Amino acid sequence: MKAAVLHEKGGPDKFVVEEVPTPQPRPGEVRVKLKNSALNRRDYFISVGLYPKIEFPCIAGSDGAGVVDAVGEGVDASLLGDEVVLYPARDWGDNPHCDGPNFRVLGMPDQGTFAEYICVPSEDVYPRPSHLSWEQAAAVPLAGLTSWRAVVTQGEVRAGQKVLVTGAGSGVSTFAILWCANLGADVYVTSSKLEKIAKARELGAIDGVNYHDEDWPKQLKAKAGGFDVIIDSAGGDGVNSLIRTLNPGGRLVFFGATLGNPGKGLEMAMVFFKQLRIQGTTMGSPAEFKAMIDFVSEKQIVPVVDQILPLSDVTQAHRRMEKFEQLGKIVLANE
Repeated sequence: MKAAVLHEKGGPDKFVVEEVPTPQPRPGEVRVKLKNSALNRRDYFISVGLYPKIEFPCIAGSDGAGVVDAVGEGVDASLLGDEVVLYPARDWGDNPHCDGPNFRVLGMPDQGTFAEYICVPSEDVYPRPSHLSWEQAAAVPLAGLTSWRAVVTQGEVRAGQKVLVTGAGSGVSTFAILWCANLGADVYVTSSKLEKIAKARELGAIDGVNYHDEDWPKQLKAKAGGFDVIIDSAGGDGVNSLIRTLNPGGRLVFFGATLGNPGKGLEMAMVFFKQLRIQGTTMGSPAEFKAMIDFVSEKQIVPVVDQILPLSDVTQAHRRMEKFEQLGKIVLANE
């Protein structure tokens, strides 16, 4: 089969599309003939060597959708031909509050989805929502699950609340807007580009501000009054400004720290006097993945797809992500 393989670090140019052995399902596994896969920033970080415990060679990619074309020993043969999306990880563990010691994301060290076939445990495939195209279905898994856990499990977002989603335009933030809006919350966003704020409005956000404006916290307070929940992935010196916009009893949920730690530290007094909660989160469990897929079907939610490129253009796709040019998910198609 064809696969996009990384043999060394050095950036997106190091992806090589080459022939590798087609995997065969082991007991308890199914093999999926992948129609589409999708990019996550994790894949880019692996390519440049900014990810822990990298093992080469590796086939990256955590998102995928396709058709079950083979089953291993002990697996119900009726699964053959099923159209499925993949849970993007392995071995969450038994604790719903946190992943276990053997948890890992698809795409290194386990084979990822930038390939024509992949073998996964039979319980890790879920029916493709019937209203989604293959490209749309492949866009959902990792970004959708990460934001689902942030919004639903950790943020406890519900109808009538005011929610701020920072960094509108990324895959995870785009899903966070969709989840919040479909839960009945009032959603606001920040972004560096007006067109991304405009797209957020199309998805259900009420309004947004440009975080390059010096007075962006004041603008947010004027528009929303204050927030019950903030979903953030940047961190950095903006954290204290975000906290100031939280209502008493509010929650700051973050799933990344692209800008690092707050340079001036955390304003602890503000956190305890306002009874705030700061909650870290990442990925999600199979139970959360099922709940998310069910929600997508129930609400007929359609993810935002930025571009669809052939697997052979995997380097070009990652260059677009590297420059933060995308709005939504970048999808790869098997030819």
